[in-house]
Amino acid sequence: MATYNRRSKLITQGVARSPNRAMLRAVGFGDADFEKPIIGVANGYSTMNPCNAGIQALVDRAMAALEQAGVKPQVFGFPTVTDGIGMGTEGMKYSLVSREVIADSIETAVNGQLMDGVLCAGGCDKNMPGSMMAMARINVPGIFVYAGTIRPGFWKGQKLTIVSPFEAVGAFTAGKMSREDFEGIEKNACPSVGACGGQYTANTMSSSFEALGMSLLGSSQLAAPDTAKADSAAESARVLVEAVKNDLKPRDIITRKSIENAIALVMATGGSTNAVLHYLAIASAAGVKWAIDDFERVRRRVPLVCNLKPFGPYVATDFHAAGGVPQVMKMLLEAGLVHGECMTITGRTLADELQDVPVKPRADQDVIRPLDKPLHPQGHLAILKGNLATEGCVAKIAGLKSTSITGPARVFDSENDCMKAILAKRIRPGDVIVIRYEGPKGGPGMQEMLAPTSALIGQGLGESVGLLTDGRFSGGTWGMVVGHVAPEAYVGGNIALVKEGDTITIDAKKRLVQLNIPARELAARRKKWKPPKPRYARGLLAKYMKLVSTASRGAITDSEA
Repeated sequence: MATYNRRSKLITQGVARSPNRAMLRAVGFGDADFEKPIIGVANGYSTMNPCNAGIQALVDRAMAALEQAGVKPQVFGFPTVTDGIGMGTEGMKYSLVSREVIADSIETAVNGQLMDGVLCAGGCDKNMPGSMMAMARINVPGIFVYAGTIRPGFWKGQKLTIVSPFEAVGAFTAGKMSREDFEGIEKNACPSVGACGGQYTANTMSSSFEALGMSLLGSSQLAAPDTAKADSAAESARVLVEAVKNDLKPRDIITRKSIENAIALVMATGGSTNAVLHYLAIASAAGVKWAIDDFERVRRRVPLVCNLKPFGPYVATDFHAAGGVPQVMKMLLEAGLVHGECMTITGRTLADELQDVPVKPRADQDVIRPLDKPLHPQGHLAILKGNLATEGCVAKIAGLKSTSITGPARVFDSENDCMKAILAKRIRPGDVIVIRYEGPKGGPGMQEMLAPTSALIGQGLGESVGLLTDGRFSGGTWGMVVGHVAPEAYVGGNIALVKEGDTITIDAKKRLVQLNIPARELAARRKKWKPPKPRYARGLLAKYMKLVSTASRGAITDSEA
């Protein structure tokens, strides 16, 4: 194998590099190893959550495959925060922040030790975008290996995911569920290792990485405990070695067209609202021109064809069995809805990779619908604007009987205050909940509002109550919900000026989110508004508040001046 520039700067032969080689000998390098490329393996293994608890076995297989392929793999870790555990607590503020920390950690390790390539193995929500942002920044050959999805749980014949216990809270407090069922759901929702089983954020991002070209097709929706998942990790390692040989870099793969492919997959599968935030960040890291309005452009032409949770009955393992990402991408390719000429990490184009995939989905399944019989003729993630979100916000509109609501504002300056009102049954049909000061700076960290939205679903209010926030939503959220409102309340966005009882309109068809008061009244309120004191003065969250951009630019911390 040839001498690689980055590695040679670190351990090339010669007197000047002897100290470098001496230190590497201490970790197992022999004379022959100094001529091999160094491949980093970014390991997201953690025993704190099921999403990442199965990763070590995948890393072991990848490391062995890298060694066998003639390179020198070196493993390092990155931190992970699990939304399902932190939800509704102070710890949730660190979730989105961890995306930046992960990206910075991988960049630090790979660039600090001049590695020739990197394989990133992650499971929970922010592992994927954090890893991809890092790979796009450092631009050495890279590939992402997903930890795999959890198998569904069951209780009395009902298929369960992690969202089930959250919804059970609302149902139990509303007197609509017995304690036996409440406890049975909690104890059986997560039966194995692996990331949350619906088309929530983890599965949305991992499946979209296949469409992006940065993960192997067919690898993302495998169940974490399956032997095929470990096999895919080994194959990913072998593919990465070829990419290093051919100098195939992330920015050769991550382009405007390949991001369009990824977002088309998100729209077709009913993916998470968080994909909007994360792909804005990934595009920025890759130097690709991509704006919030581009999501709406893709949404209008791509139908929703996958009947997956949170609004459908099926989970990721069902999706994989029905043909998974390759099947959906082949359908979109044949319809001219994705770009087949885009390069993938294998060195082959997307069209080449899909050559042997059937054009139509199998007739014996209902997970993937044909394009001429979609669940919805357009995608489900709508970009809304209006005087409450002049920079834009994101609404998930799939599965709703009505996509508009006008009602009185119920205003809360934190998620916790709102949750107390919901559990106390102070929210009524027709209300429009406003949760503010939970944005990138105000939260800080844009907490996900899974607890209040799930409680509303459990109380039977999911279709009749609107919810508007400058925070985020879990991929498991559904209902009349609008998030990522920008500008956020903390910087003086108009959401900060809403008063209890004001009338608010959310209309997805008109792509409108509007506070229905005269402009002069809005201007008068603005004169009286004062910015709140920051919630944190020191530490990571304080640094994040100072650096983070608006949500309409991806809530990134490395923006160009």
